[in-house]
Amino acid sequence: MKRNIKVERLNQKPIEQQEIELVERKGIGHPDSVADGLAESISRALCQEYLDRFGAVLHHNTDKTQIVAGRSHPAFGGGEVICPLYILLTGRATRVFKGEEIPVDTIAIKAARRLLTESLSNLDINNQLILDAKIGMGSSDLRDVFSRNVPSANDTSFGVGYAPLSETETIVYNTERELMNLKKRIPAIGEDIKVMGMREGNTINLTIACAMVDRYLADINQYLETKNEIVQHITDYAAQFTSRKINAQMNVADNVEAGSVYITVTGTSAEMGDDGAVGRGNRANGLITPNRPMSLEATCGKNPINHVGKLYNLLAMAAAKQIAEEVKGIDEAYIKILSQIGKPVDQPHIASIQIVPKEGADFAKVQSGATEILDDWLANIPKLQQMLFKGELSTY
Repeated sequence: MKRNIKVERLNQKPIEQQEIELVERKGIGHPDSVADGLAESISRALCQEYLDRFGAVLHHNTDKTQIVAGRSHPAFGGGEVICPLYILLTGRATRVFKGEEIPVDTIAIKAARRLLTESLSNLDINNQLILDAKIGMGSSDLRDVFSRNVPSANDTSFGVGYAPLSETETIVYNTERELMNLKKRIPAIGEDIKVMGMREGNTINLTIACAMVDRYLADINQYLETKNEIVQHITDYAAQFTSRKINAQMNVADNVEAGSVYITVTGTSAEMGDDGAVGRGNRANGLITPNRPMSLEATCGKNPINHVGKLYNLLAMAAAKQIAEEVKGIDEAYIKILSQIGKPVDQPHIASIQIVPKEGADFAKVQSGATEILDDWLANIPKLQQMLFKGELSTY
């Protein structure tokens, strides 16, 4: 069956030519990102368990994880956590299949502990947090649409994607990643990082929030020296991605005169007052981009078989990237894919491609090339699913 794919010319200024651009990334230790990571790691663990036991992925959605912040007393040289973080692992999953009971909660807790160990190196998972798993059974009607030969969309929903990334988007994403690399040399860097990029004309301003770990800092002077070292490193690092001017600032709420600076015991603000929830952080490409189309669907934790909130966002991003790279004459490509509940996931209600063409581009060739690439991705959704099973696609 021919897919309903439409390609149109988009008459707008490319993002790089617009005066103002805003971009945000929440790092892997931000409470919202931790919630996303937990949800996705549990989904992957369940996928593997289902495949090992039954040869197929069964219905599940683990996208309702909640993090309730604890209380702490950070102090130079090392403070303490007074009240542990509370993490509720919840959602829905197939718990019994063919008469066999699956230890869903045990799998979830094991996957969560592994993710927390990888994401929060200064958190004592045995003493500074409480893990609670309350994963229920999925509804029978959604399990039915899940089990058909070609999985049917679980919802009437849409996914969006775009390419290429702008310079500001590239810098914001890579700044957080570089800080995690820099952590090997500067262990005071905590994983709870937020990078806000604001480009005004040809100046890119980076506002970085970084939860510094108190035990690695003897006093406020060492804190300030370390902070200055980080800012200089990021300013120099970001220059490789642009010829624009870079301004970087970090922990701008610090009040040095009052002795109030951003230090933590565990490297995450979840230890003291900052809760976290799935879907409140980065979109599927790891960024929050108000200058671009976005979906509010939470990608993490949703099942990778028929949940279009996951599949279509990731597919749209991957297809847009390939279109921008391989089809000549394109400045920007935007994709929006809409499902209808109960209809095959490879036959969307509409798959819209909007192209900002380069001047003088042959738009007929652009249409043909873009359509072919998106049609191929929709025809090969199992390829995307396999990438998700193996953890080869980042979802946040």
